[in-house]
Amino acid sequence: MDPFIKSVLSQAMLGLNNGAFYALLSLGLAVIFGLLNIVNFAHGAFYMLGAFLALIGLTQFGGWIGMPELSIGFWWALLLSPLLVGLFGIVIERTMLKRLAGLDHLYGLLLTFGVALVLQGFFGNFYNMAGTPYPGIPPSLRGVVDLGFMYFPKYRLFALLFSLAVCFVTWYAIERTKLGALLRASTENPKLVEAFGVNVPLLVTLTYGFGCALAGLAGVMAAPIYSVSPLMGSEIIIVVFAVVVIGGMGSILGAIVTGLGLGLIEGVVKVLYPPAASLVVFVIMAIVLMVRPSGLFGRE
Repeated sequence: MDPFIKSVLSQAMLGLNNGAFYALLSLGLAVIFGLLNIVNFAHGAFYMLGAFLALIGLTQFGGWIGMPELSIGFWWALLLSPLLVGLFGIVIERTMLKRLAGLDHLYGLLLTFGVALVLQGFFGNFYNMAGTPYPGIPPSLRGVVDLGFMYFPKYRLFALLFSLAVCFVTWYAIERTKLGALLRASTENPKLVEAFGVNVPLLVTLTYGFGCALAGLAGVMAAPIYSVSPLMGSEIIIVVFAVVVIGGMGSILGAIVTGLGLGLIEGVVKVLYPPAASLVVFVIMAIVLMVRPSGLFGRE
């Protein structure tokens, strides 16, 4: 195979892997905005929180409870960290965001931005800003897979496929089930839904918690690939917001397709013209906003 083609395909796979994280994070943002009309600027901080919970569970949890030999491995972290992040999101919604219901989106954005700064500052006091490696990759996911044009790490392949599965299940649950229809109806006409005996405030709280849990899940999966750092959320959240804007604010399918597509484009551009790789997402966003301000999959 031609070396240039191999290089393009290799970077495309790595870009698709990054795109899976973009898709998963933007999916959580789209769920929260599309169903609750909340611009959740703390989403990157919840992503960081999920990664730190996985790191703490592996390296420090046993010492805290007086059993140094006990640690929470990757598989348990993949289950428990999103749950804890989701519970934290529920607390934020019930104690803070609930009080902003009916007000301008700007108030929610400022509040969640403040939450993000508090979380970033808190972990910044205890951990290295440059990042801490997560050493807990399961033995079954170590090593590489021969794709013909490159040797691709098993863990990255797992992260890609697992992210796609979570995105599909979430899209199906919201767009193709009765529960998803109930959630959408609760957003469009909460008074009518309440008249049928549905606890709309509880649905709102659980939806926000679920969106935060998706961010925490992405953080756990990102921990073995990227260094766990207090800045990891702020470094990715701007790109994720661009993905959501391009796909269409609140569009579940748009978040998934656009996240994967932009990751793929970013990877290919790294081969064709590396200096533009960090800008291509924002250039595409500018073009989309000029041609279709509601986004590629958004409603006018």
